[in-house]
Amino acid sequence: MRVLIIDGYTDEPAGLGVPPFIDIYPRYVAGAVWAASPGAEVLYITIDDARRDPDRLRSLSASSDLSVLIAGVTVPGKYLSGAPATHNDAIRIPALLGSRYRAICGPAVRFGFGRGGCSRSVAKDLSALYDFVITGDSEIVVHRLVKENFGEGVDLNSVRESAGSSDAFAERGARVIRQHPFFPDGLVCEIETYRGCPRSVLGGCSFCTEPLHGYPEFRTVRGVAREVAALHSEGAVNFRVGRQPDLLVYGSRDKGLACPAPNPSAIRRLFSSIRRSAPSLRVLHIDNCNPATIAEHPELSEEALKEVVRYHTPGDTAALGIESVDEEVIRRNNLKVDYEGAMRAISLINRVGAARGQNGMPHLLPGLNFVYGLPGETKTTYEANFEFMKEALDSGLLFRRVNLRQVMVMPSTRMESSGDYLVRKHRHLFLSHKLKVRQEIDLPMMKRIVPEFTVLKGVRTELVQGGMTWGRQVGSYPVLVGIPRQLEVGQFIDVLVVSHGPRSVGGLRFPVKINELELRELESIPGVGAKRAASIVLKRPFPSLESFMEKFGGVPEIARMAQFLEF
Repeated sequence: MRVLIIDGYTDEPAGLGVPPFIDIYPRYVAGAVWAASPGAEVLYITIDDARRDPDRLRSLSASSDLSVLIAGVTVPGKYLSGAPATHNDAIRIPALLGSRYRAICGPAVRFGFGRGGCSRSVAKDLSALYDFVITGDSEIVVHRLVKENFGEGVDLNSVRESAGSSDAFAERGARVIRQHPFFPDGLVCEIETYRGCPRSVLGGCSFCTEPLHGYPEFRTVRGVAREVAALHSEGAVNFRVGRQPDLLVYGSRDKGLACPAPNPSAIRRLFSSIRRSAPSLRVLHIDNCNPATIAEHPELSEEALKEVVRYHTPGDTAALGIESVDEEVIRRNNLKVDYEGAMRAISLINRVGAARGQNGMPHLLPGLNFVYGLPGETKTTYEANFEFMKEALDSGLLFRRVNLRQVMVMPSTRMESSGDYLVRKHRHLFLSHKLKVRQEIDLPMMKRIVPEFTVLKGVRTELVQGGMTWGRQVGSYPVLVGIPRQLEVGQFIDVLVVSHGPRSVGGLRFPVKINELELRELESIPGVGAKRAASIVLKRPFPSLESFMEKFGGVPEIARMAQFLEF
């Protein structure tokens, strides 16, 4: 048995699989194959590699029994290191596959391929191109297909019987990560604790697909720990407990409530077990937290978040789905939290996590997510959202990022009946609002979170473009770092921050070796400029700090930077 997995990447309200992340789909599918056929060969290729090298795709699939394309983005974003599979990819790829059977699975099968924000996603019939269009849980269906030798009786709508039904697949499929191009040090394994949404009892937010999974049923701590241990034994060192709409309600004892109370002891057991299962991990981060949970259960939420900070690694982000603080938009879209509740949530996370960690970043900060184009939206909506961000900024609070996105209308959600009329009508309003937020909120916040001359440790270089190298620390929503020099991709360096943009910072390799800096690097140092940079080049090498400061120490910015220089 030979199976090829083509990872087209996924991005959902609860779960991310775009590099440097690997989501549960390819790992669970690989585990399902090995559970059904222990001696099977499972091959893995990313959609980016498949696009770059179609001959390799042909070769890998030529003697395969099954090729599986995983695809689907229901929460569109901008990505640095990967481009998710599109509808055109899904149409083009089957012709390149020489395998006996072809299958497609993931969110794209159920919800279709959208064009990103400001669009409507439409599910299209792909049965003429694929032998198996898997609308159920991919690992359950693939397991049965392999076990029954691709017989016609397999129900492609089959789903997990319980939250733990796929635990064995999660554990068995760990070794497929070795084939990922970011493995080992740059790869982040997304870990699932549950799926579904407590607010499904109220219908959930109008635009969100997560309530369609129903009310949550939690995976056991033991099941998660065994998966993490298996991943770690294969070489994984970076983990994100990100696959759930609200981490804080994991293990909650409340049943059937739209806003269940956190269970701090369950959070402690979960994170301590992950630490024991992966003793040499480098990154342990989280993703989604419901701001309403924090607003309604502040004491238990604070206790739970303290447990996270106790076991995680710094530079972490708790993404808050605020969506809108306009009362009419909240009412008409059944949103989670109002203006005051959202502000209390931001304040509480700051109280727990704002202290700076050893990697140069605060331990845990909130991320603010806003969605535009929802029913009830007017010009006042944009003004109210901006005033909220401005108040948080002026209050001295920290938040890691502001994510502004236009809604992508998904089938089977309540937004399907409303359509994308408002998102198209308000497009220019959205763009001007976004520019205002970037300049008046994001830029001063970036300067506050990563002050000038902060040393960011462990920045991984990811992309070289136009003489610039772009990199990020590994983890949740890391700061984008631009280094004005071409460096090898995939290496880890420490970076001294010297400049700021709304969504990124500029930096130099640390320690700063003044005698080795290129002209562009010298020009990026505050207070240097083109003329002084040229003068430094002409007068070097400098044997010591004293000799350098004798020539250029009169520049205040250079004097401030002296402690970071190396000769």
